[in-house]
This record gives sequence, C-alpha cells and structure tokens, in this order.
Amino acid sequence: MRKLVNVVEVENEGLIALLGERITLFCMNYFYTGVLAGVNDDCILLTNPAIVYETNPPTQPTWKDAQKLPNQVYVMKHAIEAFGVVK
Repeated sequence: MRKLVNVVEVENEGLIALLGERITLFCMNYFYTGVLAGVNDDCILLTNPAIVYETNPPTQPTWKDAQKLPNQVYVMKHAIEAFGVVK
C-alpha cells in the first residue's frame, strides 16, 4: 500500500546551513574534508581541502591519512553520498 507523504522544504538547510564549517563529504570514490565556502546547483567549493585516504575508528578525533590539496577544490553534488561536520 502506498502512502501520501507531505514534503516540507526548509529554507537554509542542508549544505547551505554548513557554510563556513569544516565538513566531510563522503563521495562515490573518495572522502573530502575542508571548509565549505560555496554551494550552487551543480557543485560545492571547499577551501583548505584534503582527501581522506584512510580513516581511524569513529571515536578518534582525526583522520589517519588525510592529505592536503594545494588549492581549493570543487566537488560535484551528484557525487556526494553523505556529508556533515564529522572531524
């Protein structure tokens, strides 16, 4: 049986709410971490970015192997599986 569901869109929620925060993006191939500096319809901008190649247990406060990138990086939104303030 199908149910009708009301979807309520909340303004300034999701990625927009995290502007200026250090976030982690869990993407199809890599994890990225950095300061969320911009969001548009297609991509997001991370400043002070790093690629996370190896994690620690969730109880550890840092990544085991996060390698800094030399410049800001854009990540396509369609590649993001999950995001948040993680580390």
